[in-house]
Amino acid sequence: MTSWSQLPEITTELFIDGQVQGSDNRLQVVDPADVTTVVGYAAAASAKQAEAAVAAAHHAFPDWSRRTPQERADLVLAALAPLEADRAATAEILTRENGKVRMESFVDSLVFAHRFQLAASLAGQVDHLVTLPAPPYRTEISYQPLGVVSIIVPFNWPLAILAASLPYALLAGNTVVVKPPPSCPLATVRTVQQVAASLPAGVLNVVTGADAEIGGPLVADERIAKVCFTGSPAGGSRIMSMASGSLTRVALELGGNDAAILLDDADLGPEALQRLLTGTFDSTGQVCMAVKRLYVHASRHDEVVDKLSSLLAGTRLGHGLDENVTMGPLHHPAQRGFVQGLLDQARESGAEVREFGEAADGADLSQGNFMRPSLVIGADDDCRVVREEQFGPTLPVLRFDDEADALNRANDTMFGLCASIWTAEPERAARLGRQLRAGYVFVNAHGPAHLDERAPFGGLGHSGMGREMGIEGLREFMDTRSVGFPS
Repeated sequence: MTSWSQLPEITTELFIDGQVQGSDNRLQVVDPADVTTVVGYAAAASAKQAEAAVAAAHHAFPDWSRRTPQERADLVLAALAPLEADRAATAEILTRENGKVRMESFVDSLVFAHRFQLAASLAGQVDHLVTLPAPPYRTEISYQPLGVVSIIVPFNWPLAILAASLPYALLAGNTVVVKPPPSCPLATVRTVQQVAASLPAGVLNVVTGADAEIGGPLVADERIAKVCFTGSPAGGSRIMSMASGSLTRVALELGGNDAAILLDDADLGPEALQRLLTGTFDSTGQVCMAVKRLYVHASRHDEVVDKLSSLLAGTRLGHGLDENVTMGPLHHPAQRGFVQGLLDQARESGAEVREFGEAADGADLSQGNFMRPSLVIGADDDCRVVREEQFGPTLPVLRFDDEADALNRANDTMFGLCASIWTAEPERAARLGRQLRAGYVFVNAHGPAHLDERAPFGGLGHSGMGREMGIEGLREFMDTRSVGFPS
């Protein structure tokens, strides 16, 4: 850990109305792999500064919304130019503040740019016009931007998640205020500032700070037309409550308790097993759409457990900047305690918890939020590790005997983000997939790496509301307008 603690500290400021701004207070950012190491400091905005960011976006909205969609797309894509040269530095900073391995941080930055490209490709559909012919009227149906959008970003994949909404909001003609996560703001602030600096003043702003200080202005201000929030169901409930006073619309991408159903004919070759493993344990399990419950046909149960155990045995824990490390720490110490509590309760209920992996050569795990990956075998369906979202490196493996039983148990949850079917028969996958209560269903895969980003994404129930990406995600940043002409 010593070499990582000697890296230079990073400092970031606010970016409001086209200008870098400091603040009287700072947020301290620590390394989850060694919580005694300070990675850097981010400006802690005051409520007045958050209000100034909203005001700047509000002032910039009329001119930005009057530009054509293609003009907006061209400006936004040109603003990405500085990111390529800075990508390695961005990945290093993100790993230091987040904890995940460098490769994942690099991908996070790549996905940010890729999603901007996908959004820009929809420029020709922004001003789509539908005409209803007379009689009795000739009516034109079109779309218009909302106004000021605030986007509140989580710690786990901050750049990729931000880009599921930011480019679509901008392309639709809205102006934006971004709030990065307080515990992991540095890479996101740097990236957003680089983009915002090339756009007209006020179109894109970024403010960091304590939720209690700046959350209100970014949610409850009457000039805010929409709030996009990614986080926990409890956080989403607070956002809805705060937004209700001004009747501000919200888009919530919340937690998940994703079920994967592995049928008796599923392929369990090396590639399929690797897709299942990464879909569960990438980012130390801190992915909303990770597999959280694995239902396995009784005839394949022991085989799945043995093969996953063999793969997990090769896990090497340590600092994410170490090229020999395959799994970093959990981001928050409180989350580590929560997941440990789930495993303790599982053991007390009679389930078997198998832990895997070792420290990488030279790694000292004693100062970080580390946790070995685990499988939970023989848990009852009412066990907490099955009922609750773990958001950590553990997976309950559950037997089933028939498809109907598996579907009923998979759907028995308050969540409804993603799910997956694992089978060699496409028709079987389609039939069962249509019966899963989830916003996105994967076949023979699971997780962000296998998401079709042209399609809308979002959850049901306690997993949230609204859709991101695709034409549906673009329309969520617009209002429908009808103009009727007498015949």
